[in-house]
Amino acid sequence: MKPLSILHINTMDQGGGAAQLAFNLVQASNAAGHKATLAVRAKKSQRDFVSIIENDGNRHGWARFCLRTLEKKNGSQRLARLIGRPWDTARVLWGHEDFDFPGIWKLFERLSSKPDLLHLHNLHGNYFDLRALPWLSQQIPTVATLHDAWLMSGHCSHGFDCERWRTGCGHCPDLSIYPAIPRDATASNWRRKQALYARSRLHVVAPARWLMRKAHESMLAPAIASSRVIHHGIDLSVFKPGDRAQARVEMGLPPDATILLFAAAGIRDNIWKDYRTMRRAFETLGSSSGRQGLLFLAVGDDGPPEKIGGNELRFIPHSSDRALLAKYYQAADLYVHGAKAEAWGLTITEAMACGLPVVASDVGGIPDQIAEGQSGFLVPVGDAKLMAKRIGALLDDPELRETMGQWASKRAHAEFGLPVMAGNYFNFYESIMALQSANQQ
Repeated sequence: MKPLSILHINTMDQGGGAAQLAFNLVQASNAAGHKATLAVRAKKSQRDFVSIIENDGNRHGWARFCLRTLEKKNGSQRLARLIGRPWDTARVLWGHEDFDFPGIWKLFERLSSKPDLLHLHNLHGNYFDLRALPWLSQQIPTVATLHDAWLMSGHCSHGFDCERWRTGCGHCPDLSIYPAIPRDATASNWRRKQALYARSRLHVVAPARWLMRKAHESMLAPAIASSRVIHHGIDLSVFKPGDRAQARVEMGLPPDATILLFAAAGIRDNIWKDYRTMRRAFETLGSSSGRQGLLFLAVGDDGPPEKIGGNELRFIPHSSDRALLAKYYQAADLYVHGAKAEAWGLTITEAMACGLPVVASDVGGIPDQIAEGQSGFLVPVGDAKLMAKRIGALLDDPELRETMGQWASKRAHAEFGLPVMAGNYFNFYESIMALQSANQQ
């Protein structure tokens, strides 16, 4: 495969699973001899290959004036946008998704040459003009990695059990789901996207089979020129089995406790996760069997520890330090993951790579990772009783726990490493370029 120039697009370069994947893929591409760059709404790192998409600087004169003067004068970007873009602001207040981001139309102007390939990641977050999708995908081959279901809905990134995305949305059951809208214009948003996809040509990647099935059953389907499921990858030099006793010493954890672990940002208020079910399962473990000395670490939230019977629930504040998170995995005996919606679940991958068996909700991309009864157990969403039973079975059988942990680590290192993910993307790129060449002949 000849070296390619690849332009990646994402909301940010750091923070969140999409940013992590895009950043890692750019680095892997450059290491493999390609020339990859990343354009973002908000730049967090100091890497030279990351640039900012300039939307405000490309707006019409009045909007630029308001942003330059009003925002500087009173510090209110919201007021500046309201006065500078009154029509767009009115549409947003009526629930219409905002696609007015002119920097997207200027993507190629600042480059010395047009890239061979455009790779899109998370497109919501108030920075991407979806109206440019037909034009962009006609200019150069365009890959779109699905990190959630926003492209297939009238506003939300995950619809939980709602099936209105199939038939045109409207009468939305929950406008507050991220990205929230103030009024129900979901039917109009859905039709607008449908019309754009009808004129687009995308090579779609999903991390899990469920999300790919959803794409092919949605209004995005007519835009799909080719598709491939490529599992997300993690840094296996960081996430790997370690000495449990030593990890507990380093993290200040009790050496003799049985430690259960869950990691997510804002655990208690995270609408995608299922903290309540995990808590009920933890309570059941103590009350039904009289287990004592259990420690449930909830990594990613802040709060005072709680005593539940003879067991403890302890909150650990969020940290972006991946090596620190790996130490918590290495110190634990078991990983528990309650979720209501999950595109993939990178923390599950990380826990498996560190040698932990997993008990998790049977939803989204989680079944693509956990081999039932081999590397962990899957339980129906919200079933605290069965979750407690599965956890108890592993706690009562150290040999089973150890065997499952070994299987989990073996699978993660064989299938979910960054080199495997990058290689799968490179193979997909090659097939796309071959298809492009054949179409041009």
